[in-house]
Amino acid sequence: MQTTLNCNGRLLTLNTPIVMGIINVNEDSFYPASRATSIHQILSKAEKMLKDGASILDLGAMSSRPGARIMDIDVELNGIIPAVESVCKEFPDAVVSVDTLRSKVAELCVHSGASMVNDISAGDFDPEMIQIMTRMKVPYVMMHMQGLPATMQQNPTYTDVLMEVLKYFVEKVHKARLAGITDILIDPGFGFGKTLDQNYTLMRHLEVFKIFDFPVLAGISRKSLICKALNINQEDALNGSTALHMVALQRGASVLRVHDVKEAVECVKLYKRLTD
Repeated sequence: MQTTLNCNGRLLTLNTPIVMGIINVNEDSFYPASRATSIHQILSKAEKMLKDGASILDLGAMSSRPGARIMDIDVELNGIIPAVESVCKEFPDAVVSVDTLRSKVAELCVHSGASMVNDISAGDFDPEMIQIMTRMKVPYVMMHMQGLPATMQQNPTYTDVLMEVLKYFVEKVHKARLAGITDILIDPGFGFGKTLDQNYTLMRHLEVFKIFDFPVLAGISRKSLICKALNINQEDALNGSTALHMVALQRGASVLRVHDVKEAVECVKLYKRLTD
């Protein structure tokens, strides 16, 4: 399996799992504590996450919570570009990922210093994304989502969720490889067009996504698959997140995308103790 990512000349090693910290540059993301609407807040969150051990900072201006609408591109650009520029200037050694499904936003953010693109639509929303990723030559996170955030949780339907998500990535990875994209991360898309049971089916079989020989990213932090199962809200979901993070690591996840970096890094350290 691929164990390194070339992030604009900076080599990120995945021999040991790493943590990606979430910074939402908006007022609408599902977990309020992840939001940062001023440059001061963004830099403060970035500094803490890096000190706590984050290997990647994932910045996004558009909320993708269930029910969220796709925001206007100008609004997205006005939010994300200053955030990326500020973080890259203040923390020049940080690996900054941009969470977007638009090729223009991805391209401008990479020109502004970002060195990874996290696309919840894996190129489905913007057909030019694959071409742009080929040209920019930065790692590309490809996520599975049924539908779009506005409607994805209304009635997620699969005959066999595991086989359908796998088939989706067979096609996506093939297309990306043909285009010349070499650094890919696979994200099954927990909570994006899946019921509670479908999410846990994917979690139980997470290791099968390693067949693509690319790193698997698990984004489960404080999501509904935890809150609904435990009948709690997002504010009380840290313990459940940590429990499932350990499960994800045991099932082959190389990257944990999280709101709480310190606790996730501790989880990785304990996992490493168990497996060394």
